[in-house]
Amino acid sequence: MKTSDFDYELPQSLIAQIPIEPRDASRLMVLDRQTGTIEHRHFRDIPDYLQPGDVLVCNESRVIPARLYGRKVPSGGKVELLLIAKRGENRWEALVRGRKVRVGTKIEIGGRGQGIGDKGLSPVPCVVAEVMGETEAGGRLIRFDRPIESLLDDLGVTPLPPYIHEPLSDAERYQTIYARVRGSVAAPTAGLHFTPRLVDEIGRKGVEFAFVVLHIGLDTFRPIREEKVEDHRIHTEYCQLSSAVADQLNRARAEGRRIIAVGTTSVRVLETAAQAGEQQADASVSSPTTLLAPYSGWTDLFIYPGYQFRAVDALLTNFHLPRSTLLLLVAAFAGKDTIDKAYQEAIRKKYRFYSFGDCMLIL
Repeated sequence: MKTSDFDYELPQSLIAQIPIEPRDASRLMVLDRQTGTIEHRHFRDIPDYLQPGDVLVCNESRVIPARLYGRKVPSGGKVELLLIAKRGENRWEALVRGRKVRVGTKIEIGGRGQGIGDKGLSPVPCVVAEVMGETEAGGRLIRFDRPIESLLDDLGVTPLPPYIHEPLSDAERYQTIYARVRGSVAAPTAGLHFTPRLVDEIGRKGVEFAFVVLHIGLDTFRPIREEKVEDHRIHTEYCQLSSAVADQLNRARAEGRRIIAVGTTSVRVLETAAQAGEQQADASVSSPTTLLAPYSGWTDLFIYPGYQFRAVDALLTNFHLPRSTLLLLVAAFAGKDTIDKAYQEAIRKKYRFYSFGDCMLIL
């Protein structure tokens, strides 16, 4: 399968630079994947498409202030770190910008208040990071001299996607209203459209919410560079689906109710848990088969056309970058031709694209 088949031209003017206010004023394209029919609504209208008993599965991961500014020891050269994922006690995978940042390089962050970016003088003690190695993806393995998580709010800056050039006046607008579990370097953007009022309205209709976790890394922004889709290897990300949520979803499936994934990250958690459930069922013939098993661990599940979905009946998702793994997942769910036509319609109707853009409901 050619990666170039998932390319498209997007006018720069359609890349949303700031979030719309209020959140649920964003536009909503409703796509029927069976018939290909399209409706143009607003996100606040989404209760019209939900039924009592539906379960909306949301990723409650929270974006961390993952961008750190420091200086090399002893030269003082400026270094920028972007934390990607925790890989052990005080160890993080990170992208590093700076001259000659090799294995063994030590970096001071904080302390003297130099090189701290937009935060100005740092109120916390100096943290020392050492480059321990390189990763297959071109990053670095960094070891800090103390736990860094509790210091990020003082030392770090919330990273925005590379295609957003306007400063964000309120960092909470790059968080969902239900973001609770810290760990992502990018927001699960399909959830950005929900407001407390809308959540209450949906709940009064008899729709359930279920919360999972997937800590988002940088694959969400990276185009696939391999010529063939099948040659691409997705970056591993940590995800979690609790036993209580597994029971909730399995009960809904047994009763014929719909599972609606809020975002591609929720899809990947659900499908990872479904695969784990299948493996458990295969390993014990005496146990009844369940759709989903509780899961806590890393996933590198790459979904592209041809994938057979096990756990998702409908999908809420934003409009994604060309040649991205997210676009391939959406094409796998709705069909490539259907998505091609929907995206061309979105461009023609001047929908807003990417993280702060509009949303699509695929039924």
